[in-house]
Amino acid sequence: MTIRELREKAMKLPLTPGVYLMKDKTGEIIYIGKAKALKNRVSQYFGSDKNHPEKVRQMVKNVDRFDYILCGSEFEALVLECSLIKQHQPKYNILLKDDKGYSYIRVSNDAWKKLEFVMQKAEDGAEYLGPYMSAWYAKNAVDEAKKIFRLPSCGKTFPRDIGKGRPCLNYHIKQCNAPCCGRVSQQEYNESVSAAVEFLKKGGSDTIKIMTEKMEKAAEQLDFELAAKLRDRITAVKKVTEKQKVVAVSAGEQDAVAVMTENGDACFAVIRFSDGRLYDKEDFLIARIGDNADLPAARQEFLLQYYEMRGKIPPVITLDGAVEDEVLVLERLSELRGKKVRFACPKKGEKHDILEMCRKNAAERLAQSHDHLGQELSALEELARLLGLEKQPVFIESYDISNLMGTENVAGMVVFKNGRPFKEAYRRFRIRGFDGQDDYASMQEVLTRRFEEYFKNKDSGEGFGQLPDLILLDGGKGQVSAVRPVLEQFGLTIPLFGMVKDGSHRTRAITDEGREIAITSKRQAFTLVSSIQDEVHRFAIGYHRQARSKKAFSSSLTEIDGIGEKRAKALLSYFKTVKRIKEADIEELMQVKGMTRPAAEAIYRFYRVESGE
Repeated sequence: MTIRELREKAMKLPLTPGVYLMKDKTGEIIYIGKAKALKNRVSQYFGSDKNHPEKVRQMVKNVDRFDYILCGSEFEALVLECSLIKQHQPKYNILLKDDKGYSYIRVSNDAWKKLEFVMQKAEDGAEYLGPYMSAWYAKNAVDEAKKIFRLPSCGKTFPRDIGKGRPCLNYHIKQCNAPCCGRVSQQEYNESVSAAVEFLKKGGSDTIKIMTEKMEKAAEQLDFELAAKLRDRITAVKKVTEKQKVVAVSAGEQDAVAVMTENGDACFAVIRFSDGRLYDKEDFLIARIGDNADLPAARQEFLLQYYEMRGKIPPVITLDGAVEDEVLVLERLSELRGKKVRFACPKKGEKHDILEMCRKNAAERLAQSHDHLGQELSALEELARLLGLEKQPVFIESYDISNLMGTENVAGMVVFKNGRPFKEAYRRFRIRGFDGQDDYASMQEVLTRRFEEYFKNKDSGEGFGQLPDLILLDGGKGQVSAVRPVLEQFGLTIPLFGMVKDGSHRTRAITDEGREIAITSKRQAFTLVSSIQDEVHRFAIGYHRQARSKKAFSSSLTEIDGIGEKRAKALLSYFKTVKRIKEADIEELMQVKGMTRPAAEAIYRFYRVESGE
């Protein structure tokens, strides 16, 4: 069916709640959605696509027909939608893959016991602790136990590898007793393994109580070496316990859910707490999610699928943004839990800090999938929120003007891609529209020339043929006001801001034509903007110094008989540096285009004979 035919069919739908199923030419379901009023919702897909995100446009292109199911209420439609998505796994819905299985902690039955994290239980005579639903928790528990009881974390096998090498770094930082070098006996080693297993079984408080009793008994029997060893273990357990408490002192039972997006892809991160302690962490990469405007709908899909998949639902779910049909989603989650569930979206305090930790985890995972650092992605996300941008600025262009009392008027343009300097896209401009000092007119000229080049090269999509997601000018409101008409002249709607410095020449705010936005409290955004401002200033002033140096030397060349502006420029172009011209002999000077022997001899005399060399 054509788009027109699909719209005509959609306009005949009833104004009642229901679920719609979009299908392609083969009859495969590619998207499932719910609606409060089927006619209104479905007809939107087949009208103008100007306000549709890219994901929806792609989906509509593949729709050949659609079916629908009427429901008694919007909540009934929501429940049916979740069930059908789980059953059919449509291409354009968010689909969570549950690859999470049970995990175990294995204690080998060897002469020298070994403690390790494993994903499966085997019939091999070993002792297995578990199962654990959280692989993250089990793995971290093993790592902490090894550090506390100074067990090796390397792959060496004992007694085979004893005496075959020197102690590693873990021994020197007191995280391993170095059994590989014979520093502990087999009995002492296995006692440490047994103590680690007790710690994993009983937890920190019980372990501290047992070890305290043993320490006091050892002290009474004058076994001070054992007492000191137990004291160190107690200290290590306390440190681990305190570190876990610091993560969420009053978090209680709750989940934190945050999402980060980049180039249409997203990562949802979930951090789970019980009794004030973090016990699980998960993240899910999702492709083709759209831009930030689509996040409320994405959160709805994610939350419903995640908690249907996991089952355990806390009383509080802390979120980093709005959820589409929030009342219906809460009603469904409360039904699944059997008790009331509520959402929280804190702006400050401990829960906000937990949410930021969750966002950083999502940013890091997404950045790894796109091959760059999560810290940079977090800074871009923070900057986008601060400036009210619709999406993260992948390409940022920044401009600065440099001159000395109106002489050698130049500009520098730097580009940051994904939060990093993209030096192959840097450009330099010599101001040629006028003489004298006028930073506003200079900035207008530079941006005009830049966008003239865009329209010449836009088909290539490279270099000047690509538009930035954000423009930052080194200057205040005046610079922004000067450049705004240039963007309007070319019909471009690129976010434009100025970077304002304080009296110490440090970045303090970002400005547009009507307001200043303080960024000093936003650490990651502040660091990024400061780096951009420092880099564009360095680049522009470096070009200015180079231009001044060339002009000064060119002027000194013209003092030589027979050397005018043209020959001076040819010499500079050929030899590149002052030093090389001074060191050149007459025959080398003759190689320069337009150079005569008398002129070459004059240069030679000027720098060698007349200077006394």
